[in-house]
Amino acid sequence: MPIVGAFMVPHPPLIIPDVGKGSERQVAKTIESYEKVAERIAELKPETIIISSPHSVMYADYFHISAGRGARGSFSDFGAGNVTFNVDYDSDLVEHINNMASKEHFPAGFMGEKNPSLDHGTMVPLYYIMKKYTDFKLIRTGLSGLDLFVHYEYGMLLKKAVNDLDRRVVFVASGDLSHKLQDYGPYGYAPEGPQYDERIMDVAKRAAFGEMLDFDENFCDKAAECGHRSFVIMAGALDGEDVATTVYSHEDITGVGYGICSFIPYGKSESRHFLDVKFREKEGALMEQRENSDDYVKLARASLEYFVKNGKAMEVPEWAPLETLTNQAGAFVSVHKMGQLRGCIGTILPTKDNLAEEIIGNAISAASRDHRFNPITEDELKWLDINVDVLTEPERIASIDELDVKKYGVIVESGYKRGLLLPDLEGVDTVEDQVDIARRKGGILPSESIQLYRFEVVRHT
Repeated sequence: MPIVGAFMVPHPPLIIPDVGKGSERQVAKTIESYEKVAERIAELKPETIIISSPHSVMYADYFHISAGRGARGSFSDFGAGNVTFNVDYDSDLVEHINNMASKEHFPAGFMGEKNPSLDHGTMVPLYYIMKKYTDFKLIRTGLSGLDLFVHYEYGMLLKKAVNDLDRRVVFVASGDLSHKLQDYGPYGYAPEGPQYDERIMDVAKRAAFGEMLDFDENFCDKAAECGHRSFVIMAGALDGEDVATTVYSHEDITGVGYGICSFIPYGKSESRHFLDVKFREKEGALMEQRENSDDYVKLARASLEYFVKNGKAMEVPEWAPLETLTNQAGAFVSVHKMGQLRGCIGTILPTKDNLAEEIIGNAISAASRDHRFNPITEDELKWLDINVDVLTEPERIASIDELDVKKYGVIVESGYKRGLLLPDLEGVDTVEDQVDIARRKGGILPSESIQLYRFEVVRHT
């Protein structure tokens, strides 16, 4: 049996009366909508409810699924310890999901839960649902730092597991919208805040789930949303399904966006396999980009691919640009996959006999030695976007007044510690941000004195 309904809901503890203590009345429309959602879920009579929560266990490269027979929780952290929960998990379905993930080498499973207590991203939906309906078991899953495409794939895996065990399931995607909608809000205001809310509510209204995959990571960060990945998992769980959509409400009174929608499947649709469509679009765009890239990038890509396939460095090819054979310079190789950084390693000053060898070596390092990521695998190669930055010699400067975030990269030094940031990076808009990020990358404390250097780059794409 397929998933019988999916719901997009927020999770402000404020809307729990014992927490809000009257202040919840300012978002009465959200509470009214939550009650309607709970009634609809009761009508659907699910055997199991899956809740994806941004406040459950979260890892950069792994989806955690809570294991065991069940869990407890309360709103004691919010001054309402009398509001408690004791839920049973659907351990058979959880075990099946874990086994599927292991078999398919998908990054999801039981690892790493230190505190099994329910989080508020799970408990807020449960509070309203359990007022109307209690005859269900729960599955609680976290999100990850992986790209949106992988979150959609995770939803598809959950759907397949549900179908395999013939469960009657409702999916609840817990997540607030932007946290930067009002100057008086707890996180202040950013123009991306209302832009995000307007855009995601429009996507929800049209059930245009494929467009959820088009949201830029930097845009989402500036909007300070916490639910987008949760919504994308939900979209994957409805892959290939026609859905009837109801938008119940959207409020931004507190400075945080609360959107509530339902999606009820009513039939199959070949046109709604959104990930397949996006993969075809992405593959075509990357193929065109690869054909149009310059020889510096082709050199980096050839080096990276050769190393991933053969486990050793390639020789400098005959077609390498003449200037890379006769010049020395520092260079950075940056690798992105589906819009997310996948590896970036470089040298400030030349370390090789020529620039070609510098690029070849740094491409290998970006693929295999960036400690933030696992080594790149062969099945990832066609999805990689690569660029090369060739650096000028760094120039010592007296203050940040001599920087330009678009023109100059920066090196921040304090004793033996050093942090570097390239120029003209998306999401880095001021020299203060640029210096602060470089400082943090170098492990340099705000209290430590620093020396600044600037450099320029020639960016090859």
